[in-house]
Amino acid sequence: MHRITFTQPDDWHLHLRDNANMSSVVSASARCFARVLVMPNLKPPITTCVQALDYRQRICAALTSHFNPLMTLYLTNNTSVTEIAKAKNIEQIIAVKYYPAGATTHSEAGVTDLRRVWDVLEAMQTYDLPLSIHGEVTAASIDLFDREKVFIEYVLDPLLEHFPKLRVVLEHITTQEAVEYVSNSDANLAATITAHHLLMNRNELLTGGIHPHHYCLPVLKREKHRQALLEAATSGNPKFFLGTDSAPHAKNAKESACGCAGIYTAPAALELYAEAFEQAQALDKLEGFASFYGADFYRLPRNTKTVTLEKRTWSMPAYFAYGEEKVVPLRAGTDIYWQLVQNDL
Repeated sequence: MHRITFTQPDDWHLHLRDNANMSSVVSASARCFARVLVMPNLKPPITTCVQALDYRQRICAALTSHFNPLMTLYLTNNTSVTEIAKAKNIEQIIAVKYYPAGATTHSEAGVTDLRRVWDVLEAMQTYDLPLSIHGEVTAASIDLFDREKVFIEYVLDPLLEHFPKLRVVLEHITTQEAVEYVSNSDANLAATITAHHLLMNRNELLTGGIHPHHYCLPVLKREKHRQALLEAATSGNPKFFLGTDSAPHAKNAKESACGCAGIYTAPAALELYAEAFEQAQALDKLEGFASFYGADFYRLPRNTKTVTLEKRTWSMPAYFAYGEEKVVPLRAGTDIYWQLVQNDL
């Protein structure tokens, strides 16, 4: 199969940053995705509906093409039930994001203990507003490679037991345990999977030296976990769908003594997914994963326009502009094996 046309996809987990940095990267996602779910971990974070709509307006103003950014609110210890009620009545705000405090980039304002926001979660269940989760514990006593597995057992499982009707997306899953847990749970739990976790294991981070542009959180895991993710993504199970977690950082912030976590995949996001699905001989399953299952979970209409990918090798630039800085994409200076050749806009 050298050319595939399918329903235009959506990205259900995306970091766009803000201001000049946002203006530099947003077109990379708009070139192929109809809708994106924009993460709220700015400084300061997007915690209110007014802030979310103002941020959305800035995103839309940076583009000339058709694009529909959908927004999230950043869950904090001080989030109010009133704000949840407001969000439910705004069609452009479709989820609330839970970062355990200290788990990843700009998560300092995250929730320190879910029991502090029990009333907010109750309201989200009542109003049917989904919770998207960065699923890692942050305790120093827990090994970095075990933080997702421990989160599922000690945080997610009790949460779902207490709020059985709350719709939850466990984002950017990285482990076999997460695949099995999501697969065996009811329809209110789903998961996103990134292209970089489908294509790389932890050898790509650490073999032959430290590769800072492969560092992300949750961190890349063993090969057995990559295989489990690939099997889940290509299975046709609607509980798994596309979320790039494309997360740009300035080149000098990645290549430093304490490099930032995040992989910038947007310039070839859809092409990288196609590569992973081709490796699994499952290109016929890409449309459901990329274009149908996320929209269905968020109870939004499926897109009606199409995109076309062609098997064509091209070279990823070494870097892109990022405001006044540079950002290095995944596969910088190396080959990409699929290319978007048509976007039916």
